[in-house]
Amino acid sequence: MSSEFLHELAIGFCLMLVLEGIIPFLYPQRWRNLVQQLALVDNRSLRFMGLASMLIGTSILYAIN
Repeated sequence: MSSEFLHELAIGFCLMLVLEGIIPFLYPQRWRNLVQQLALVDNRSLRFMGLASMLIGTSILYAIN
């Protein structure tokens, strides 16, 4: 792996952490309620949501590149 690739991967990871932290920072009680509701969702639905998220993200990356 090239140094440039690792640098971009690190930037992407850092941006993900920033975006993931916005909701718990701004709305901690709403985030807590959401996590409690997610704990009740069955594994199949969670996997489907994860797959859909990955496919949408991949499609958007493909479209903008």
